[in-house]
Amino acid sequence: MEKYRKKPVVIEAIQFKNSNHEEIEQFVGKKLRSEVESEETHKAGTSAPVLSIIIPTLEGDMKAMPNDFIIKGVHGECYPCKPDIFEKTYEKVENV
Repeated sequence: MEKYRKKPVVIEAIQFKNSNHEEIEQFVGKKLRSEVESEETHKAGTSAPVLSIIIPTLEGDMKAMPNDFIIKGVHGECYPCKPDIFEKTYEKVENV
């Protein structure tokens, strides 16, 4: 068995907030679908609606929830990443 180290790669990413849907569409470069995740509890008046967005990826459509990061890969492909995984995998780069 051999061991390999992941090459350092600088990526672009944006964090999804309920208020930046248009900014994410500009980042991804296409119109995105939204879904209401808590429709029943919202109708019952127990919570505010939680909107998700659907990101088309190379592996098919993936759902991004608020606070997820949308990452642009090395070939320009976009995909969502949970905040805890993002924080363990990436660090902010200044002036690259």
